[in-house]
Amino acid sequence: MSITHRFTPCLWFDHQAEEAANFYVGIFKNARIVQIARYGEAGFEVHGKPAGSVMTVEFELDGQPFTALNGGPAFTFNEALSLQVNCETQDEVDHYWMKLAGGGDESAQACGWLKDKYGVSWQVVPTTINRMFLDHTSAGAKRAMEAMLKMKKLDIAELERAYAGE
Repeated sequence: MSITHRFTPCLWFDHQAEEAANFYVGIFKNARIVQIARYGEAGFEVHGKPAGSVMTVEFELDGQPFTALNGGPAFTFNEALSLQVNCETQDEVDHYWMKLAGGGDESAQACGWLKDKYGVSWQVVPTTINRMFLDHTSAGAKRAMEAMLKMKKLDIAELERAYAGE
């Protein structure tokens, strides 16, 4: 296998690596499971995983490689790291929000951020938002920010109206 990306995010799960990878692959177009590695007998005294159980799942989402690791309960996800999904249209925002948020922590939803059912934080954001905040001193940026702060899932039309002062 040749390296096409220098960085591959590794997501640490207790025991749900394969389930989570299949979940993500089912949401994104151009996504696939690349390979699954399993624990052997060696190292059981350290990792505590039965031989033959899933150790890592390599998968891709729109060409971006990820590794899901069954590392045990020692570490959990938090909002200090999130994955951004850049969306061109409201249909894309709606699709990814609905799929990723399903079964997740609703109290962690704000300003385009959500936490999925595995605890991974995501930002589902329209690409147009970058343009709105380039000049942070503009009245449009202030209005768009005020509108965004009231939203859970971002609404492109509403953000555009706020930015335009309508």
